[in-house]
Amino acid sequence: METDSLERTAHLPQITEARNPGMELDMNWVRSVQANTSAIERRAATLPGRRSVKKAYQAAWLARAITCIDLTTLSGDDTARRVERLCAKARQPVRADLLAALGLDPITVGAVCVYHDMIAPAVAALEGSGIPVAAVSTGFPAGLSPFHLRLAEIGESVAAGAAEIDIVISRRHVLEGNWQALYDEMRAFRAACGPAHVKAILATGELGTLRNVARASLVCMMAGADFIKTSTGKESVNATLPVSLVMIRAIRAYHEATGYRVGYKPAGGISKAKDALVYLSLMKEELGDRWLRPDLFRFGASSLLGDIERQLEHHVTGAYSAGYRHAMG
Repeated sequence: METDSLERTAHLPQITEARNPGMELDMNWVRSVQANTSAIERRAATLPGRRSVKKAYQAAWLARAITCIDLTTLSGDDTARRVERLCAKARQPVRADLLAALGLDPITVGAVCVYHDMIAPAVAALEGSGIPVAAVSTGFPAGLSPFHLRLAEIGESVAAGAAEIDIVISRRHVLEGNWQALYDEMRAFRAACGPAHVKAILATGELGTLRNVARASLVCMMAGADFIKTSTGKESVNATLPVSLVMIRAIRAYHEATGYRVGYKPAGGISKAKDALVYLSLMKEELGDRWLRPDLFRFGASSLLGDIERQLEHHVTGAYSAGYRHAMG
């Protein structure tokens, strides 16, 4: 795998990308999409052992991974103070002494993701940082609240200052093969988001088959999704490499057909630095370097950051530190 040198900064400047406007639902294209499960699983099984990066190269890749994290708290006992502490971590995700030893300028995470009620304290805590606030919406995580309330929830979150909205699709539309209903729902969500970017959560662990994952990915992109995302993090099965391969190749096919780039967000179950390296290498091999920036790739994770920090300290000192040295807030 071609690697970057350890740059002065891993927080790359944002690139202005033409937003995916969507297109008319093309049922011929949707019905033509298939998924060879055994071939996909074989390819995915080779990924962890096929590529490795070491020493300064690994540190550079891990620093890049940090810039692509959606630092998240989605707990029933969230408080404004907890969110403020999380936002402080988002502003400075790695200790200053480690960054200095690595020769890196300050970096930040990709976004902070919260429930609607926590948008205001997050926006206030992140003022001037350039870090967007993302809000989960549309009856997260089940997505089974009345449709007009799901639309209203999006509007309320955008008005409160959320720059990104993570919506959940109605899984029943996929399981019943009602692609028109899924398309119409996603179009309505996109319209309700207005200028805010929309991430479509497919809840892939509940869609039954990889073919369903591929078709749902394509339909959501046709309806104007800016990102497609694996999971809410609340399902029994969240991000996996086979699912990621299917969704990434759907993104590639959509880009080849339309010229528009759609982002990808694996979420849930990614907690180790070595896993982040596998996902980054998968994105590079399947989609190219352009998808290694936070406007097109995010990790839906928080515990991942602590393990990356530990790996960076090991690179600097040669020893692994205790987890409490890299607290989330």
